[in-house]
Formats: sequence, structure tokens, C-alpha cells
Amino acid sequence: MKAIVGETCDVLWEVLGPIYLSVPQKNEWKRIANDFYSMWDLPNCVGAIDGKHINIFCPNNIGSLFYNYKGNYSIVLLAACDANYTFTAVDIGAYGSQIDGGVMWNSSFGQRLYTGQLNLPKEEVLPGTSNSFPHYFVGDSAFPLKPFLMKPYPGNNLPLEREILNKRLSRARRVIENAFGILASRWRILLSTLHMSPTSAEKIVKATVLLHNFLKMHDGSYCPPEYVDQDDGNVVTKGLWRNEISTPLQKAIRTCSNNAFKLRDELMSYVVSRPIQRTE
Repeated sequence: MKAIVGETCDVLWEVLGPIYLSVPQKNEWKRIANDFYSMWDLPNCVGAIDGKHINIFCPNNIGSLFYNYKGNYSIVLLAACDANYTFTAVDIGAYGSQIDGGVMWNSSFGQRLYTGQLNLPKEEVLPGTSNSFPHYFVGDSAFPLKPFLMKPYPGNNLPLEREILNKRLSRARRVIENAFGILASRWRILLSTLHMSPTSAEKIVKATVLLHNFLKMHDGSYCPPEYVDQDDGNVVTKGLWRNEISTPLQKAIRTCSNNAFKLRDELMSYVVSRPIQRTE
């Protein structure tokens, strides 16, 4: 039975992967950026990134590599998604002992992002201005601040301008949190510890990610509006998936680049000057 499940997952990955989980091309990145702006009021954003721990049974001999900060054994699902909760890139199987930023750096997707090989669109002017700005992903404090990866300002009691940007970034980043929530609540095997080898667990996760994208694109009942968080810019109404799942993830502040600090300040100035006018 285990062999059949593994083989089926392999076939799903080989057949559906190129169709439902291929890295977007330049015109697709632009469409995603348009969606993030129209739905979440964040210009030039091409995706939200985060990591999710998938609990597994302690592997023999190498269990310490999978031992995570929450006291469980896990592999990591690192993923990016578009504004509609569809995964655009994943890396599955990293040791649970790694932090999200480290997982991304060691992943194929992360390497392509860091070396400029994702074919992201060139800089474009921020809407209503003459200021060019790069296209970027949005993440949380676990990731490094880079020109292609924006994250919130750290600390508490921040100046109002920084708080406004943090809320706008959080609003967009919540999309990946909801994508993980939909995935786990719909494919409930991910809610429990997987009693199988890390390799087999990786196959299961790959299959669920592909099936998530397939159903998200073709079946409206898979993710009805009330299933995800609703955010009008002032009040967040929690989606139904949160009734079943808790979502704390490991955090760690990573190294940032000087140019990225300037770009984040520029994005802050833009966001502060343009209050939210759209709702999902």
C-alpha cells in the first residue's frame, strides 16, 4: 500500500507539476503584481513567501537534523504564492532544524531569486508617481531584507509611518499564511504527524500542493470567500480554516542590505501617501 501511495504521488508530481506548479514567466509575474496591487494595495509585489513545518515521526539515526524549535520533528515546506492563494514555487524536505531564511537560501527557488534568474519584470514606476521600484516578494522577519524581498520594520512602538507600512506588508503576507491554512485544513493528513520516512513525507506534501493548486483553479467550492481571512484595511475577519489550525513559525532576523533599507523607506513613503482604497 505504501508503495502504491508513493508511486501515485510521484506520477502526480511528474504529470501535474509542469502544468500547475511551474515557475511563472515574466508576463505571469506582471499579472501577479497587478493582483497584489488591486487586491492588497501593494504595488510591484510578485508574491508572498513563508515556511511551514510538516511534522514527521523521528527518523532513525539522523533525528536531530529534523528536530525543530517547537520540540517536534519535521520537514519544511517553503513556498511562495500569488494574491489568490495559489502556490507559485515550493521547496519541500529541508530539515526542521533550519530557519525559514536558511531554507530559502539553500533551495533552488532561493538560489534563482538571489542570483536574478527568476525572470522577474524590470523595475516599474510606482502607480501615480515617477519613481521606479523593483519587483519583490514580501516575507516576515525570518527572511533577509533585500531589494527583491521586503519585510516589516522590526521593533515595537514604531513611528506611525513605519507602522503603516508594516500593516500593509502584513496584509499582503497574510496571503501565504492563508494558503498554508487552506492546504492543511483541506488535506487533513497534514494536520497530524506523518509516520513515514522523510522521503515519503516529501512525496505526500508535493502531491497535496499540486492538488491544492488544481482545485483552487478549477473548483470554487474548494476555497469559498469565508474560508480565508477578510481584511478591509482596518478590521481582519478570520477565515474558517483558523478554527482548526494554529500557525506559529520560527522567526529570526537575518542580514539586510543597505540598498534594501533605502527601498523599504521609499516604499513606506509611497504607502503612507496612499491610504487603502480597495477591499477584497
